[in-house]
Amino acid sequence: MATDNNAVATTPAVLILLGPPGAGKGTQARMLEERFGLVQLSTGDLLRAAVAAGTPAGLAAKAVMEAGGLVSDEIVLNILRDRLGEPDVTAGVILDGFPRTAGQAEALDALLSEAGQRVTAAISLEVDDEAMIQRVAGRYTCGSCGEGYHDDFKQPVQAGVCDKCGGTEFKRRADDNAETARARLVAYHAQTAPLIAHYGALGVLEKIDAMGNIDEIASGLGSIVERVSA
Repeated sequence: MATDNNAVATTPAVLILLGPPGAGKGTQARMLEERFGLVQLSTGDLLRAAVAAGTPAGLAAKAVMEAGGLVSDEIVLNILRDRLGEPDVTAGVILDGFPRTAGQAEALDALLSEAGQRVTAAISLEVDDEAMIQRVAGRYTCGSCGEGYHDDFKQPVQAGVCDKCGGTEFKRRADDNAETARARLVAYHAQTAPLIAHYGALGVLEKIDAMGNIDEIASGLGSIVERVSA
């Protein structure tokens, strides 16, 4: 399809991954990036990049952060608007960490509408809470390369030696424990319930069992992306 400078042949996909800490959103987002050429957009990374670049929205965020405040939804949306206009996101994006509330979801809908876009799919990674608590509570990583391990599900082939880089220093997040994981899940369900309702009403909500192995989940997510992007 021929296009002029003011048109695009296709509308970039806008995917949102919903899921509690430990559900594997980061891993699955990276796999979707590689398979479909999508770009994962993390709220934290967007803020840091905008501040470093000195964009007007980045400078506004910097002033707020230096004053010890919370960056407003308006500033985040302005930074996201700038980022969605860059040329490397033509295949589409995966939003990570935004939206978190129904108000943010509505504001995102309005922002996308300005550019003739919409949320292609909001994919909820469905988990079993007690199994998730066990999964999160046993996590640790290589201190050198960041490779992830687990007390029960994934230990190094050689005890104390990272399979990926050979490092021997490992670290465990202080909040990766059962009590904290349970509190996070309660907060997640309370926070996400309005988003589930919002995207369900828009007809773009998808759900996938996230308790299987990584490749099975990736295959299911890939099928969803192919279907909604067709």
